[in-house]
Amino acid sequence: MAKRQIDKTFLFLALGLTFIGFFLFVSASLGLLARDGAKFSTVFFNQVIFGLVGGFLMLYFMSKIDYSFWRKYSFYIFLASIFLSLLVFVPWLGVTSGGAARWVQFGPLPSFQPVEFLKLGFVIYFAAWASGVGNKIKTFQYGLLPLIVVIGLISALLLSQPDTGNLIVIFVTGVTMFFVAGGRWKDMFISFLIGLILFGALVLVRPYLLDRVLTFIKPDTNLQGSSYQINQSFIAIGSGKILGRGFGQSVQKFNYLPEPIGDSIFAVAAEEWGFLGSSILILFFLAFTFRGLKIATKTKDIFGGLLTTGIITLIISQSFLNIASMLGVFPLTGMPLLFVSHGGTALFFTLAEVGIILNISKRVALTN
Repeated sequence: MAKRQIDKTFLFLALGLTFIGFFLFVSASLGLLARDGAKFSTVFFNQVIFGLVGGFLMLYFMSKIDYSFWRKYSFYIFLASIFLSLLVFVPWLGVTSGGAARWVQFGPLPSFQPVEFLKLGFVIYFAAWASGVGNKIKTFQYGLLPLIVVIGLISALLLSQPDTGNLIVIFVTGVTMFFVAGGRWKDMFISFLIGLILFGALVLVRPYLLDRVLTFIKPDTNLQGSSYQINQSFIAIGSGKILGRGFGQSVQKFNYLPEPIGDSIFAVAAEEWGFLGSSILILFFLAFTFRGLKIATKTKDIFGGLLTTGIITLIISQSFLNIASMLGVFPLTGMPLLFVSHGGTALFFTLAEVGIILNISKRVALTN
């Protein structure tokens, strides 16, 4: 029997996003030199060594591991991701920044975000659960109830940090996987209704969320306060016009845009590359999504299809939340743009997830 090959088109799209993202990150990170040169060297080292080098190694190794391994140990992987996420609350391990406890640091090693492992652990576990119960997922006992319980557990953990953005991503991913696995429309509606009610309650009790919603509704108010970031983003995107200012020529990344290498990096890309360049970036994300979903639909194994769907939904929902918030069509979430923004942990796990899908693609015969 001929040896199965990975899906080269999907690999090309993932590598394309990675290299486009790296050049955007290099340009955006130059803005740090005007603020803190020492921070620039630390951030750049973390992104290249942990994110890129470590991520590519993980991509390679994950592409070699038979994906059935993840189903066999799904429950233990999920437990491990929960345990690691709890470490953010341990005083000598957890790192707090900006009022949020989302990082863990072991001695001199760079800090990392356990939520990236938690998201993958959730997708693996729920894919294993949904593929195991089969048509029973249409029942409340084996379908909606487990989804509510698992997301409820994750919600308690993430809202304690707090990390509303990643919770939204997990919720969207869970409901998508539930529907693909055969969940009923009625249960999906109930899920979204519960999510909407709980989000509304959060907005009322957490002032920073209320500020983001009000800023989304009326971005022209409080220009030096809660609306500052979105208006600076509008200025950057508008300044790019059709073809952009040119690579490295962004003005807004110098002392204007908050987090130019973080959640504001799409605005830097639009300023330098213009409408045309930023549209090409979005098209790369769309092609990556469609190719991944094509792998999912062609995978005969239910677990493999659900795992691919979950990973693709994780990546694309987070990325489009970032882009939508910078364009003002969704409230600011603080979520990084995957493959592009600063975040060694995010890039590391994103490339690892690409490796898992590449392994799954070996079982699929696709025609380009």
